[in-house]
Amino acid sequence: MINKDLSIDFLGVHFENPFCLSSSPVGNCYDMCKKAYDTGWGGVVFKTIGPEHFVVDEVSPRFDILDKESTPFVGFKNMEQIAEHTLEENLADLKRLKEDYPDKVLIASIMGTNEEDWVELARLVTEAGSDMIEMNLSCPQMTSHEMGSDVGTNAELCKKYCQAVKRGSDLPMMAKMTPNVTDMVPIAKACLEGGADGIATINTIKSVANLDLNRKIGLPVVNGKSAISGYSGKAVKPIALRFLQQLRSAEGLENLPISGIGGIETWEDAAEFILLGSSTLQVTTGVMQYGYRIVEDMKNGLMHYMEEQGVDHLEELVGLANPNIIPTENLDRDYKVYPEIDHEKCIGCGRCYISCYDGAHQAIIWDEKERKPYCDKDSCVGCHLCSLVCPVGAITKGEVVLKPGRTGNPADKII
Repeated sequence: MINKDLSIDFLGVHFENPFCLSSSPVGNCYDMCKKAYDTGWGGVVFKTIGPEHFVVDEVSPRFDILDKESTPFVGFKNMEQIAEHTLEENLADLKRLKEDYPDKVLIASIMGTNEEDWVELARLVTEAGSDMIEMNLSCPQMTSHEMGSDVGTNAELCKKYCQAVKRGSDLPMMAKMTPNVTDMVPIAKACLEGGADGIATINTIKSVANLDLNRKIGLPVVNGKSAISGYSGKAVKPIALRFLQQLRSAEGLENLPISGIGGIETWEDAAEFILLGSSTLQVTTGVMQYGYRIVEDMKNGLMHYMEEQGVDHLEELVGLANPNIIPTENLDRDYKVYPEIDHEKCIGCGRCYISCYDGAHQAIIWDEKERKPYCDKDSCVGCHLCSLVCPVGAITKGEVVLKPGRTGNPADKII
């Protein structure tokens, strides 16, 4: 059995493994968090706690999904807000969790409407025994513009609220970022200036996932109407990874401590977030779809990956991919890689021909008699759309050639 060290230190707190429940419906009470701890999660970000004066009033139904062909669902739309339990109940659950699981990491997520709220909530969750605070500056479906993503797009306000939390607590604190911005860097820097010790990213993306075409209403339908709200799941992973890279490549943020969120369902997803700079990982939609037990597969897969990479400690992998993602204008444009078609594997379906002709550069020649595709190198630009649509993997990367007028050795090019 492979046994690698999955523990990691993040903001001065020791995690037995990087996997945490994110602040969401999956960690809404003592019993849920207890089950997650017992299943093997390294930490829990308890569902966001708001001030006593803010009343949570939810709609029903409040979920929708985005699916594709035979997949269960690739995206998830959620109209739910912060914890619906009373402040007293939430604080009691935090206290009980820490008493019963002193070696597990307990992170309190908080959200206020003003500086006084933030100070008081920080003080209360600290007294309840939390190990860390996460500031929710990013929930996209709050009914108050004083809360959530409307705050998270305002760098000055984020800084002020971070300062408020630091007045209420000396716990390590991370600010949870909204992806509903063009550039996250200025807001992250403002949070750090305000006292944040690290960043959690991303929260959900504002969305309308689907419409009922007959009733002409967005989904889910709530008494004949719908609303824009947060989108999560596997489909948002590329966006989350983009923000990770932009943060870690920004001047002054090269070593930014990050808790990564956004479409993590498998160990491969987890490894990608770690390689782009995440120290800890937060999961919601994967749990809602498959249950807490997915952590077993993610831990096991990550340890096997570490074994393959010759790595003993997880922290050795953090950020290794950041230097390999560079500005578009700096990419090597000297060579072209032609597709190579394995006619033994080819099933003659014609997918590559149709996609190339209708969506690329008409470089696949179709032999109707043999029902086989061939590459016309005079027309091919090396985009490899054909290989991506092939259902049996019969098209791979083949010959590498220099473009006219370029110099160098094509054999040196890394594919």
